[in-house]
Amino acid sequence: MHRIREELPPDVGEVVADYERHLGLERGLSAHTVRAYVADVVSLLGFLHGLPTVGGHRSIDRSQGRGLAALDLTALRAWLAAQRTAGVSRTTMARRSASARTFTAWAHQRGRLADDPGARLASPRPHRTLPSVLRQDQAGEIMEASRKGAAERDAVALRDHALLELLYATGIRVSELCGLDVADVDLEKRLVVVFGKGGRERTVPFGEPAARAVADWLRHGRPALARPTSPSALLLGARGGRFQPASVRRIVHEALHAIPGVPVMGPHGLRHSAATHLLEGGADLRSVQELLGHATLATTQLYTHVTVERLKAIHDRTHPRSR
Repeated sequence: MHRIREELPPDVGEVVADYERHLGLERGLSAHTVRAYVADVVSLLGFLHGLPTVGGHRSIDRSQGRGLAALDLTALRAWLAAQRTAGVSRTTMARRSASARTFTAWAHQRGRLADDPGARLASPRPHRTLPSVLRQDQAGEIMEASRKGAAERDAVALRDHALLELLYATGIRVSELCGLDVADVDLEKRLVVVFGKGGRERTVPFGEPAARAVADWLRHGRPALARPTSPSALLLGARGGRFQPASVRRIVHEALHAIPGVPVMGPHGLRHSAATHLLEGGADLRSVQELLGHATLATTQLYTHVTVERLKAIHDRTHPRSR
């Protein structure tokens, strides 16, 4: 999309740059989210100006010299239709239409568009698949194996155990975990202060096993990896820098792969599992929403489907009149 962006008319390119600043500085979105939003907008505006943005094919120049003013509901629908023809998945199309609506709302608010065509754009409904989750006994096996590995007091093993326990105990995102500083964790009260999407702050409790794992890491592991130039990050890499999300994903994948029968998943699978197990244990949906940092209850409700499916499977397997 970088080449497409460079080919946009200068005035349109300035709008994209202004929007990018808005997302990063005013809304406080992560760099990854900003890149995704901007890429979708560049695709839309490139399509509007006849650039080859969908399936490598050029569209008709729908701007006809009017620039951003030509962005109307017809253009939005044509852009989505071209993606459908190119074989783009419904999930991706739903995300891109949401990006387009966010952009047109901003452009209208800033006076770049006379009206907001995105407000009338219907979004394709994505196919929602139920996330894979661990059984509670599988989660216990993973944490026990990790605990045994950390028993030798190796710094790396202590760190890996602490991050696994925290991810499962709190259900926080990988980016939130890597963003934690030592001061964000209160071991006495067993609380962690997390800064989530959009810079929203929330406080999440965790249990005794995670508290022990983090305490062991801080006492015996972190000092061994810390350097004079190390940040105040809770988790450190082998060279003393802040631990990175890619490394967390690798560690989680390896830890889960070591347990027979565990479904293939990454750190987000631990988040799904934590939410599901909370609901299975009797937690109410609103509380789980607060713990996970979901902006809307609708997102959290996905986990109720996971729980119902699991209950149905248990019933089918054990009830004498299930068949």
